[in-house]
Formats: sequence, C-alpha cells, structure tokens
Amino acid sequence: MPESMQNGFDYDVVVVGGGPAGCTAATLLAQHGRKTLLLERDKHPRFHIGESMLPFSEPVVQRLGIDWSAGNQFKSGAVFIDERTDQRMYFPLSVYRKTYQLERAPFDQLLFENAAKHGAETHQEEKVLEVNCQADGVNIVSDKGRYRSRYLIDASGRAALLGKQHKGIDKIENLGKFAVFTHYEAIQPGEEADELFRSGSIYVPVVDIGWIWIIPLSGRRLSVGLVVQKERPKDCTVEELLRRYLAASPILTRLLDGARQSAPIRVEADFSYSNRQRYGLRYACCGDAAGFLDPVFSSGVFLAFTSAARIADRVHQGLSEGREADPLLHAEDDEAYRLGFDTMRVFVERFYQSGIVHNLFFEAHRDPELTSQIARLLSGDLWVDDNALQKSLLAGRRITG
Repeated sequence: MPESMQNGFDYDVVVVGGGPAGCTAATLLAQHGRKTLLLERDKHPRFHIGESMLPFSEPVVQRLGIDWSAGNQFKSGAVFIDERTDQRMYFPLSVYRKTYQLERAPFDQLLFENAAKHGAETHQEEKVLEVNCQADGVNIVSDKGRYRSRYLIDASGRAALLGKQHKGIDKIENLGKFAVFTHYEAIQPGEEADELFRSGSIYVPVVDIGWIWIIPLSGRRLSVGLVVQKERPKDCTVEELLRRYLAASPILTRLLDGARQSAPIRVEADFSYSNRQRYGLRYACCGDAAGFLDPVFSSGVFLAFTSAARIADRVHQGLSEGREADPLLHAEDDEAYRLGFDTMRVFVERFYQSGIVHNLFFEAHRDPELTSQIARLLSGDLWVDDNALQKSLLAGRRITG
C-alpha cells in the first residue's frame, strides 16, 4: 500500500489546474513515483491564448517526454516593427534552443493526456470549491468529491485559487490593460506572408495605443491580437477597436488580403498581477497562479513550465525527507522564480516607455552585444549572471544602445 494511503491520505499531491503548469507538475511528480491527482475544471481541448513559446522551455518539455514539434510552426525569432517608419528589428532565438508557435487547445490536451500516461490520475470538468491547508494535511473539496493529500499545488491559472483565498493578489499597474484577438486562415501567398511562415517569427508592431501580435500557426493560419495599454477610445467597442487597428496596419492589410476570420473575437482583461502568497504550509503556486505578465515577450507558458518543474522537484524532495509541512520549503526556489518574473516585469515596463523602446529595439547602430543580450532575455535565458542588460533592468539603471 502506498505511504500516502497508509497515513490516511488519498494522494501525495493534488494539483489544481490542467494547463501547462499543472500538467508539468503532475507529470514530473508521477515520474518521481508520487500518487498524484490532477483536477481540471474544463474539458480538453479548450481555447487558450499564449501561442508563442520560448526556447528555454525546451529542457522542461524534454523531461515531459513529448514532441512539441509535431504539427506546429517552427519559431526562429521575434521581429519588432515600427510601422510609422517600417523599421524592423529581428532578434534570432533559435540559435539557443528550438521552439515553436502552437495552437494551445491541442497542445494543452497533449500535456493533460501526457500526465495520465505517466501515471497521474486526471479528472476533467471538476471544479475545486475549497482548499484547507493544515499542519497535518490538505483537505480539498470539489463539486464532485472530497480529497485529502499531503501537499497541494495551485496551478489554477488566472483564477489564482489560493492567491485570492489568501488575499495575496497585487495588480501591476501601467502594463497592458486588455487584449482583443482572433484567428485567420487561408493566408494567401505573397512576399510578406511567405517570409513570415518561412521564418516562423512572431511579429510585434508597436502602435500608439499598445502593440499587436502576429503569430504564424501551422496550416497558413495567423493568431492576431491587440494589447491595449492606454485607455480605450470611448467611441467604439473593443471589437471595433481591433478591426480599426488591423485595417490601419500596412503589414496586416497585406497579410489578411483574401484571408478568412476563423475564430470569434475574444477579449482578455485584468492583465498583470503578482501573488504575494506563492508558497506556505503544505502548498505552492506555479504558472499564472503565481503571477501573470503582459504577454509582449511571450513569457507566460515559459514561466509556467519552469516554475512547475522546480516546485514538483522540491515537493518530491520534501515528501522524501518528511519536510512537506515546512512552510519555507520553497523559499530557495521562489528566489529563482522572482528573478525570472521580475526580469520580465521590468523588461515589459521599459517596453512601454516609448523612448526606451526605440533605443532598445529600433536603434540603427545598436551595440551587437546589446542585441545579443536582448535576444537572450527574449529566449528565456534568465538564470545567468553575465547579462549586463538584465542586471541594468533589475538595478533600474538607464540603458543605452
């Protein structure tokens, strides 16, 4: 009989949330031999934004044992564009590790099924209603049952189950306020489109109200969205706002000529927050449950993968050593998480300072070393001590090209 059952527990670990963070944690814990339950409130496949991956996610993906290249668009880099002048700056990312642009619904389903394949028990369409972490164990109540575990991992995404329960959510001001987005299919051949799908790069046109993402997906499809940092004009809906900016974009006018909109226009709001209560007595939060940033640098899934992997390994260690009730179990790993999250947070804040944007991204005679430092950040190479740009960002120093 498993140790968890002998001691009156149903599971070693219950993981709340079946997105990339939760599936990563559940898979790795199952690989460690831990009796793990993964609870997802929706049913896969389900739509989700966050389609552009970062290269330094690859080590975690390899540990999961999945092939994320299958059926997905290879991503070579990121192109930032000032459409007023048609200035473009390409940052190569594939020189570090391989990465992809992918549709999240089938990818998240693959991750969920992979957790089950590795031995985790998986439940869909089961919503967690209440969690109580105590010195002697964790009690979980869902709309379908009650469970008792030695540990809880909150990967509930932007629902931030424990962050909200503990009143630990702090909004990060002055970043993107909301995103409005859709998909297009049947992108016609042409110089602009052919180059986009050849390189697989994400295009980021900078506009007066925020920025646009243009993500090439397999099958000559595009994910297109507008992130609004300033107040929305009062004379239009968010849907009309998206159409207005797409029509005003020379690049998108060319790319979308003859294409068909293939998804409804969707809106995501309440961007950018951090959770002050990321870990504690018999629990830890990972992915968007720990914090969420404006997606301009595509850091969401990357931080989900890396934070979940650290937490899963530490929980396994804590359970092995009988330290699962130590509220400081994740203190060391949380320092690493904060370094990554804070680097991206400050980088995004600088992006919205227009003078710095043009200095960093559109300077014609930029120092090649600075270009390399930017590319490393955009790749997710964050846990290093030799990136002068990263040190300057975290120290709040002025950055020059």
